[in-house]
Amino acid sequence: MKMFDTGEVRLHYRVDGPDDGPPVVFSNSLGTDMRLWDPILPLLPKGLRIIRYDKRGHGLSSCPPAPYSMGSLVTDVERLMDHLKVKDCVFVGLSIGGMTAQGLAVKRLDLIRALVLSNTAAKIGTVEMWDERIAAVEKGGIEALADAVMERWFSKDFRATPELELWRNMLVRGEDAGYAGCSAAISGTDFYATTATLRLPALGIAGAEDGSTPPDLVREMMDLIPGSRFHLIRKAGHLPCVEQPEEYAQVLTDFLKAVGHV
Repeated sequence: MKMFDTGEVRLHYRVDGPDDGPPVVFSNSLGTDMRLWDPILPLLPKGLRIIRYDKRGHGLSSCPPAPYSMGSLVTDVERLMDHLKVKDCVFVGLSIGGMTAQGLAVKRLDLIRALVLSNTAAKIGTVEMWDERIAAVEKGGIEALADAVMERWFSKDFRATPELELWRNMLVRGEDAGYAGCSAAISGTDFYATTATLRLPALGIAGAEDGSTPPDLVREMMDLIPGSRFHLIRKAGHLPCVEQPEEYAQVLTDFLKAVGHV
């Protein structure tokens, strides 16, 4: 557990694995922290340099006043990667983390050699939808949205298990300003034109029961990147790395091998 001051925000981050290992950077979803990736990490190939971080307003990172821009989220991780001297990584982004990945790849292709865009899209939702969510959080806190968020995040079967409470607690114990700020960043993002300029290996992952970024939306984004791959994980919602960690880790491992990263 370490903290890096970008000059604008203090980012909590963690590095696991050897310093000279092939770097893999993980960027998590709205309302979660870096623990999102815990279920899959033991299942990945040994020897990787695994870098995780809490985006601004989430986890143990600092929480500047809302709203945030997607450009700020991209710059945050860009500065962290420069600080860690990361080049030619495979960047794995889920939901808002996948939007950050798209923006960073367009801005700094020297940092990324391949992309994994999980449960994300070039544009998510509408301005009106996000305005409603931000207003709800400002009025009643994240708790006001929590049950609806769980329905989008997880399949019906998973929502019947005790583990649901872990993820609901992670959500509602987050900073209201962080959730609202990142919601504003998503609201203002449309990457259709810029993502279509990307020319690098890319894998899209979708959950069959994802209520936030349905499979067709993920596939539409991947169609913008020539030669990209797409994988659908069944019996999973918006966070398939939680519900189906074995399959998620296997798909990711196969991609790392295919691009020569392991």
